Amino acid sequence: MTTHPDELAGLAGLFTDAERQIADSVRALCAARVEPHVARWFEAGTLDDPRGLMRELGSLGVLGMHLEGYGCAGMTASEYGVACMELEACDSGLRSMVSVQGSLAMFAIWRWASEEEKQRWLPGMAAGETVGCFGLTEPDHGSDPGHMRTRARRDGTDWILDGRKMWITNGSVADVAVVWAQTDEGIRGFAVPTDSPGFAADTIGHKISLRASVTSELVLDGVRVPESAAFPDVRGLKGPLSCLSEARYGIVWGAMGAARTALECAQRYAVEREQFGRPIGGFQLTQQKLADMTLEYVKGVLLAVHLGRLKDSAGLRPEQVSIGKLNNVREAIEICRTARTILGANGISLEYPVIRHANNLESVLTYEGTVEMHTLILGQKLTGLDAFR
Repeated sequence: MTTHPDELAGLAGLFTDAERQIADSVRALCAARVEPHVARWFEAGTLDDPRGLMRELGSLGVLGMHLEGYGCAGMTASEYGVACMELEACDSGLRSMVSVQGSLAMFAIWRWASEEEKQRWLPGMAAGETVGCFGLTEPDHGSDPGHMRTRARRDGTDWILDGRKMWITNGSVADVAVVWAQTDEGIRGFAVPTDSPGFAADTIGHKISLRASVTSELVLDGVRVPESAAFPDVRGLKGPLSCLSEARYGIVWGAMGAARTALECAQRYAVEREQFGRPIGGFQLTQQKLADMTLEYVKGVLLAVHLGRLKDSAGLRPEQVSIGKLNNVREAIEICRTARTILGANGISLEYPVIRHANNLESVLTYEGTVEMHTLILGQKLTGLDAFR
């Protein structure tokens, strides 16, 4: 008789009744709405109805669920974390859709925009009726956003924005883009309606990762927005980096969801697949793989829970988020790769979820801060010396 990794480590006891109910609700939506289609979406490189899916996610209450007011659910960081785990257990693209909507676009507006802009955008975004995206990364500036080339200049009482943003989740289906730009006053953020003249968003194709997700390039050519669209009280990288910390936190949990799905699949396969007259799970090397995968999965979940409890009680420092993002994504992708070896040739088929999760995690490994950047964040804190430059 097999034992699930969660049961083996007694992980269920870590969660409150409310957290388990949220996990069950998200898992049920994923099972009904996404899982029957996600392999086909991944193979086709598209989603059937991303805006309709966003509305369903809004009805479930997971969009900006850790924010207060404006139609947001006001749940805890840990409750948001378990939702991210279940979303990414289905597909990283699905968790990215929710993360960009809630932890990047909505959080940016909730934390930094004027009250007028909060009232304008957040209720619709929480309901999934309004879709947001987050424009920070550029074609030539990813890890070094301080040298972004997108600029905003004053023109009377308005602002004029020019520039390009790259690898923007939800970009070509968004109603509002949070855009960060250089100004004479430093880097500033703007809530830009995507129907503004001069704004264009083109879907990026030819991806081998996060294929069940909308990824776009934003082009701003003389886009005019009023003063009210500018975030009034933040200058420099403090604004965008605060949003990235929120999104990275969700990844800490989400990566373990992808790892869990791959581990479950490999465990089932190992007891069903026979070679040399018996299940391959009866061979020592396969058992070693399963044991090592389970250890890293359990440690990753324990780390996510610890960071969630810490965020709820005292708040998280950026370097603490880096610990979680660096460890959990790195271990999750290794779990998926090892699971693929247990499945052998079947491991590369979309009949099984393993290769899809492994490919998706190749993107998760480098977005919201590469391995190198998170390593240097930790190194700086450990030594007091800045090795970024």
